[in-house]
Amino acid sequence: MATRYDGRWREVSGGPRTATPYSDSKAKASRSLADSEEAKELISRFKRICGNRGTWESHWEEIAQRVLPAHASSFSALNIRQPGEKRTEYIFDSTASIALKRFGAILDSLLTPRNQKWHRIVPDNPSLIEDREVALWFEQVNDLLFKYRYSPKANFASQNYQNWLSIGAFGSGSMWVDALDGEPGLRYRQIHLGEVYFEENHQGVVDTVYRHFRMTARQAWQKWGDKIPESIKTAMASKPDAEFWFLHCVHPNPSPQPGAKTWHGMPFLSRYVSIEGNSVVDRGGFNSFPYAVSRYEQAPGEIYGRSPAMDVLPSIKTLNEQQRTVLVQGQRTVDPILLVHDDGVLDTFSLTPGAINTGGVDANGRLMVQTLPIGNVAVGKELMDDQRQVINDAFLVTIFQILVETPEMTATEVLERTREKGILLAPTIGRQQSEYLGPLIERELDLLAQQGLLPPMPPKLIEAGGEYKIEYDSPLSRAQRAEEGAGLIRTLEVAMNIAGQTQDTSVMDNFDLDVAIRDLAKIHAVPEKWMRAVEDAAAIREQRAQAAQQQAEVEAAPGAAALANAGVKAAEAEVELE
Repeated sequence: MATRYDGRWREVSGGPRTATPYSDSKAKASRSLADSEEAKELISRFKRICGNRGTWESHWEEIAQRVLPAHASSFSALNIRQPGEKRTEYIFDSTASIALKRFGAILDSLLTPRNQKWHRIVPDNPSLIEDREVALWFEQVNDLLFKYRYSPKANFASQNYQNWLSIGAFGSGSMWVDALDGEPGLRYRQIHLGEVYFEENHQGVVDTVYRHFRMTARQAWQKWGDKIPESIKTAMASKPDAEFWFLHCVHPNPSPQPGAKTWHGMPFLSRYVSIEGNSVVDRGGFNSFPYAVSRYEQAPGEIYGRSPAMDVLPSIKTLNEQQRTVLVQGQRTVDPILLVHDDGVLDTFSLTPGAINTGGVDANGRLMVQTLPIGNVAVGKELMDDQRQVINDAFLVTIFQILVETPEMTATEVLERTREKGILLAPTIGRQQSEYLGPLIERELDLLAQQGLLPPMPPKLIEAGGEYKIEYDSPLSRAQRAEEGAGLIRTLEVAMNIAGQTQDTSVMDNFDLDVAIRDLAKIHAVPEKWMRAVEDAAAIREQRAQAAQQQAEVEAAPGAAALANAGVKAAEAEVELE
């Protein structure tokens, strides 16, 4: 027997299954009355939750059709479209679709840039921060987190980007975090909003998730083996690719058993239910909530989030209608509608270049064929540009065009712009750090600990209960700190102005520029390896002082020698006088 972790440790067969799932010996699996009743209760509860979000699904569908067409018709089990089917019939202008992609890239680069470490795990107890052994342990744990999170098999980067797109389009996103199957590590999967249903606890935290999904009979057998219902086993014989609906229910354990090493003692319960046959096919539990749920912003009394696309949906619709109108008018401009007198001149009228049409003018040279007047296409373009501006503002695109459009800004102006961006983005994007990234990191740490991938805790940390906290070092966090840098530069400018006018430089003694410049380097994301250590900088200063002293002695040597010679001559003169 080998061990495998899929949210809990359990024993599985080390070799492949050889029994035929639909053989007579495997076809008769008993299902107790309690098992059936539990499945019916979970399905009934799911139906109630499903019925409460019909309005949301119609709203999401309307957005998907115009902003994220690949997700259209995927919010209801009744609307199943063929893979590869065209889904852009509602889009005449692609501004919103492009802005959404940029929005996802903005959140990815601001909060979870894959080319840098965007958070740190530090001890919660301030007295342990200066302990070297504890500091080294946390540094090692932080390195392991990034190692397993961004390993090729983890698939975090692509799934995280999909989550940002879901938040930008629909206001909510969900990331499934589990252990890598077959080997140590982590695995991520962004769950489409059409499959996942949320519930909050009394504090407004999502602690219950129902995932409604399909699997083929063959996939179900691979995952659960003989636990699947008889009808699915039978399908294996003739239709192994036939699809069936399943339900994954994760919710808090109402009565965990202290000390139990099975799922009975875990904080969260997990149930996989087959809708076909009303059967529970798997029971388990989790030590940490496996779904990292995020919401862009929430309206009072609502569980699901609201998105930038929802805020500007009227502008998106208006822009599409305007684009359609301008296209029609543009076609009329290039290929105009002709107006003629009813005299049959068009019977032989030709629009071929170089053609000669008799009867197109009268004897006096007046045109017998006129074009239908069209609207002002330029005005339509101006109106469309106004709507594009609104859409780009909602998706944060215009905020990041400032630095590109004004590259000649000074360092102070750059800091001021960065500070403004931090102020504007913190209320909405900053929520993702607490609601999405915080639980995500806690889940990752729990999985790595259960797999034995974390180093042993130092004794001092064990005595302190192993408490930790998360410090974010993302570009957004640095943008929020840019106000400190801008304030320092403004204050230095004032101090230097005072020193210049009063000729008294003592005012500069109020600044610890060594500390300030290192903090500014962090705000500007200067790599630590580019900065000298404090000890090295002190050594260089000492060498410089010694060199300056030696140079002063060398420069003073001729004068000292001359003074000595003068003294000798004076002494000799006094001797002669005597």
